[in-house]
Amino acid sequence: MATLAIHNGRVIDPALGRDGIADVVIVDGRVSRVGPNEGDMVVEAERIDATGLVVTPGFIDLHTHLREPGFEGKETIRTGTMAAARGGYTTVCAMPNTRPAMDSRPAIESVLREAERSGLIRVLPIGCITRNREGTELAPAGELAGAGVVALSDDGDAVADPSLMRHALEYATRWGLPVAQHCEDPHLVRDGQMHEGWVATRLGLRGRPASAEETFVARDIALAELSGGHLHICHVSTAGSVALIAAAKARGAHVTAEVTPHHLTLTHEEVGFGNDYRSIRYLTNAKVNPPLREEADLAALRIALRTGVIDAVATDHAPHGQGDKEIEFDLAAPGLTMLETAFGLCMKLVHEGDIDLPTLIERMTIGPVRAWGLDIRAGFDGLGTLAPGAPGDVAILDPNADWVVDPAAFASKGKNTPIAGRTLRGLVVATVFAGRLVHETGRVVTL
Repeated sequence: MATLAIHNGRVIDPALGRDGIADVVIVDGRVSRVGPNEGDMVVEAERIDATGLVVTPGFIDLHTHLREPGFEGKETIRTGTMAAARGGYTTVCAMPNTRPAMDSRPAIESVLREAERSGLIRVLPIGCITRNREGTELAPAGELAGAGVVALSDDGDAVADPSLMRHALEYATRWGLPVAQHCEDPHLVRDGQMHEGWVATRLGLRGRPASAEETFVARDIALAELSGGHLHICHVSTAGSVALIAAAKARGAHVTAEVTPHHLTLTHEEVGFGNDYRSIRYLTNAKVNPPLREEADLAALRIALRTGVIDAVATDHAPHGQGDKEIEFDLAAPGLTMLETAFGLCMKLVHEGDIDLPTLIERMTIGPVRAWGLDIRAGFDGLGTLAPGAPGDVAILDPNADWVVDPAAFASKGKNTPIAGRTLRGLVVATVFAGRLVHETGRVVTL
């Protein structure tokens, strides 16, 4: 049996309430034991010295665009999972905006086969809410559940018809699936290019108002309460949405939510100015839906993440080719490449005192698992934790290491990041999937 011993790291496992110096021993792809000096009991093993580093369960992303099938020029399952491994992720949930869309058993099975063939880490598919994501007819949720999806979503296209959304929530309860909604009213955001605020006015761009998100959050919460379904709100971006989610949870509604690293750390000023107010730019790499908002929104999102109103950090990794971004702003595709920079960006919250490291790790590991109920579903035993018997999925981190974002060095095909050239503090030193080292920076010391 293959054995890996990770020695002397600060092991943070929020699912078990563990935070202390320990060894992690993985045997035949699963965690065998965790504790002080446990690695010394192993005679024949590959060994990693984690002294001075943090050892956590592998990160789990509820919102990733792998683009395959149909858009392999932007990303493939191979390159996307390579990028995920570099970011400390050992599980990603793949959104269904592929071609063909993931609205049938054959489509789901093709993604799972390719992930098994070429993926470096675990890929969990998300099925469509409606056929071909067109918002007019429900996709066969039972068929999709049988094929192995972990949620339903129409991704960047909100289900605008309230009756259809109600029935989707009701239908999904039969298989225990969350319905993940992109909450933006298509009528209010039509032709909108960025957050509706002073920067959009200065740039002469049509805005996407915060109310477009908040009205759909309110509507869908009401539908979840009516139907008893599980509503998951994707990439929350406004303070108003946070208040609505908090009130719904207080009433006992089955509502969960995620927030992205970019909505936690970047504002709409990135589009027009960045750090330099002396000149105007139109930075298409900062164009994303929902758009980057204002400082007050960031403050509310950080508090919500810390207090658990928001359950998980999700990347919304959305790789695009150069031709999708280096064009007129109105024509540029929305989305950011995020898997490889997510941890470094989120560590900004820790270094600025908005959240402590164990809480951040919780929101990136067991938080996503619990949000979607994966911890109580067959086949996902131990996901998001380092409990004995759990998958041997580990991230090894240096919270204080500085590194410069270089898109040219990304594993992802997508180089579309607004933070190119910036220094982040917080580095994924190595990633282990099923007991096998799938990423390391060259700083890994073997014993």
